[in-house]
Amino acid sequence: MNKRSISMIKDDKDSKDSIYRRYPLKRGITGWFGYIGGMLLSRLLIRLRAEGTENIPKHPPYVLAPNHVTYVDGMWVASFLPYGHFNDLCCMAAKELEDSHGPFGRLIVRVGRGIAADRFGNPIRALIIAKQQLDKGQILLLHPEGTRSSDGGLGEFKDGAAYLSMKANCPLIPVYIEGGYDVFNRHMKYPRPFIRPFRRKTVTVHYGQPLDPDDYSSAHEMTSALSGSVDSMRENTIQ
Repeated sequence: MNKRSISMIKDDKDSKDSIYRRYPLKRGITGWFGYIGGMLLSRLLIRLRAEGTENIPKHPPYVLAPNHVTYVDGMWVASFLPYGHFNDLCCMAAKELEDSHGPFGRLIVRVGRGIAADRFGNPIRALIIAKQQLDKGQILLLHPEGTRSSDGGLGEFKDGAAYLSMKANCPLIPVYIEGGYDVFNRHMKYPRPFIRPFRRKTVTVHYGQPLDPDDYSSAHEMTSALSGSVDSMRENTIQ
């Protein structure tokens, strides 16, 4: 390999590293207005409730692991966190959300202080950044399914959330969002917040018992416990 080839490889690596140095994104004025506006609309158009908020740790760091049914799951989950915790929240988000979903996608990743993860390539850089944020005392939100549900059910849980919880030695909080799929799922171009005129749909965010990484021998074992906890909350809403 000649010097020019080596130089080109180094330049390409430096370019990729510089791209990832911008994460997590700064929320800024745009992100704050997006969050405030989004929550005002949510409170106006749907009945947004929470159960199990006593399970949310009083102090960061911790990892939130909700099921994924809408574009705005993270915003709803964040809205019930203790005072001041939203300031410390960042989210793992698919790189294509920022690149390929227009102004709305770019706004979402600003609201969540997104860390871009390449779902179809190498996610290592995103995991390293997420671990660094947890080590700094931040809060991380990560959807274990990786993508929005196609039918409202739970998809296969990946090990990323449990892996980061174990590496950072911080609690993992299972979260189940009930009713979100009926309001704004991946098949809808626009939200449908009403059952009929003047009767709003209900979305309930359930926070489960924290999982302690010291209780598990591997990320895969912890992921199984996480999946079981979220599925148990789902089953309880059906009964």
